[in-house]
Amino acid sequence: MESYPDRSLFPDFLFATIFMKKNNIYLIPFVLVTSLFFLWGFAHSILDVLNKHFQEVLVISKARSGMIQAVVYGGYFVMALPAGLFIRKFGYRMGVVSGLVLYGIGALLFIPAEQIMSFNYFLFSLFVIGCGLTFLETAANPYVTELGDKEGAAGRLNLSQSFNGLGWIVGPLIGGMLIFKADGSHGSVALPYTLIGITVLGVALLFSRIRLPEIKSEPNTRNAQEKGLNVLWKNKIFRFGVLAQFFYVGAQTGINSFFINYVTEINPGITPRTAALILSFGGMGLFMTGRFAGSWLMHRIEPSRLLGISAMLAIIATVLVIAAIPVVSLFALFSVYLFMSIMFPTIFALSIHNLGTHTKQGSSFLIMSIVGGAITPVLMGALGADNMATGFLIPLLCFAVVYWFSRYYRKGSFFPANA
Repeated sequence: MESYPDRSLFPDFLFATIFMKKNNIYLIPFVLVTSLFFLWGFAHSILDVLNKHFQEVLVISKARSGMIQAVVYGGYFVMALPAGLFIRKFGYRMGVVSGLVLYGIGALLFIPAEQIMSFNYFLFSLFVIGCGLTFLETAANPYVTELGDKEGAAGRLNLSQSFNGLGWIVGPLIGGMLIFKADGSHGSVALPYTLIGITVLGVALLFSRIRLPEIKSEPNTRNAQEKGLNVLWKNKIFRFGVLAQFFYVGAQTGINSFFINYVTEINPGITPRTAALILSFGGMGLFMTGRFAGSWLMHRIEPSRLLGISAMLAIIATVLVIAAIPVVSLFALFSVYLFMSIMFPTIFALSIHNLGTHTKQGSSFLIMSIVGGAITPVLMGALGADNMATGFLIPLLCFAVVYWFSRYYRKGSFFPANA
């Protein structure tokens, strides 16, 4: 028998805050945890500036520069399950603090890295940041869904993810201004990372001194873990959701990584500095707008249907990007950001729906699937070595998988949480 979440599970972002009237105790924790979404949005988006910077300063290929994203997202693959176990044992607050400390240390490692000017040392610093981000996302995503009434869970996650979009705007803006100078030269790459490192460690100190309400987790016994794994991998929707999230993150990361390359190739008159600003206000601006709009639309359109529409529009826009028609393709690239904006939180919410006490364990695997972002930039860099437009065949394939997931979800069935 077909079973779909009630549409009220996906209210607009205004309705998502109604839970606060009923559970005032969750207001401050919700605001504080939502601030974390901004911090990791910034961390991811500034990577897109590093690609072009290192290509020119260290004279490396596009494929090698793709290792920047590979090591960060590789950290998700390595640390997702350990982070989940740590959080179940020590709680959400300690998970957040640990993530922030790792994030801050990795950022400050850019100071000696710039003195050495070794690409491998930069990659190590970014790997440490990736491990920290894994703790943050593994803790924050499911925690937000549990801070209040269940019917507002997906709405709260979409609202928090909207502030993640704000971080995606600020990252290339600050990175572009500080790393790419107006005269075409390159500035200090350590400066923006030093600033963010100090900020993040300050936030870690704040979280270490506040009390967050702990949500009761499932028993952390071997039998409970084995039962959880058995239930999760029997659930076809969850299984496909992990795959869809892998491909979605791959598409988003690949597009972000080579946005500056694509724009400067299709229009040689645009400098990397200008392209970074275009990415900030144009691409990421539409990305954040799309998430707010998506939260509103989900109160009116069934979420999996909206996901399918967005994926199909992203496919059409990506085809135009590959065609490399000067003005048309540039606007098509902007529109991709709008269409893919709702994909991560929607896939996440659809995938963990109906998992019951196994939700946290399922969340760890969904965070682990972010490793897709470690693979596509390398593939896109290799495929687009001579013509960046060709590299966009990779995200085209990824969006096709997301569309397939949306169709499967609407036709599929759920296995009961305690099956």
